[in-house]
Amino acid sequence: MSAPQPPLRVLIVDDEAPARSRLRDLLGDLAATVPTELVGMAANGAEAVRLLEHTQADAVLADIRMPVMDGVELARHLQRLALPPAVIFTTAYDQYAVQAFEVAAVDYLLKPVRAERLAAALGKVRQRAPLAEGTLAALAPSARRHLSVSERGRILLVPVDAVLYLKAEQKYVTARTAEREYLLDETLVQLEQEFGERFLRIHRNSLVARAALSGVERVNDGERGEGEGHWEVLLTDVPERLPVSRRQWPAVKQLLGL
Repeated sequence: MSAPQPPLRVLIVDDEAPARSRLRDLLGDLAATVPTELVGMAANGAEAVRLLEHTQADAVLADIRMPVMDGVELARHLQRLALPPAVIFTTAYDQYAVQAFEVAAVDYLLKPVRAERLAAALGKVRQRAPLAEGTLAALAPSARRHLSVSERGRILLVPVDAVLYLKAEQKYVTARTAEREYLLDETLVQLEQEFGERFLRIHRNSLVARAALSGVERVNDGERGEGEGHWEVLLTDVPERLPVSRRQWPAVKQLLGL
């Protein structure tokens, strides 16, 4: 006879306290048939990421619509963990939206959550396949509010509105804030598609936050200042200047009203 499996470690994430309490109580009701260990409760995705810095979870029960960070964005960040937990979405979406989750093979629970449905979802956790990043991006109700960075075995969250520029360098993209640089395992093309309203492409290898662009300066090429020269953008809060390509100069000029 095989040894019994340890209880599933579960994290509950919902911005409504009654919803968190209901899920906690349901887990208790199911203890005899689906043993679980509640490792924590969080009111949004950002809180959940911080909790998971100090504890591990096998499954995350995550509401979809939450302030600060929604459930889909949370799931995308969790995929950067060495052992990402299974994510089971809880949602009040109507049947048409639910069908989208079924097609994408993402577990979901309709609110109000029923005990038998929760038991069935938890039963799939140990056999589940990791959530595909492309699937999660397609399900996202909006652009992410944070970028995530794997650093020393933990996930660092970088608020998108704190990023001054994004620059492609070899296999990584550098995200620069006023305080420091972060290395992202994403492509500049993907970031531009998701955050095109916030960032402006100024060169084939760099995007600049529109709000951080404070001006431009003409720089002469060559040691003697000869040649046609090129433009560089000036940014708030950092001394770095980034070159503007000829192709992107009209867009920069228009944004600055030159």
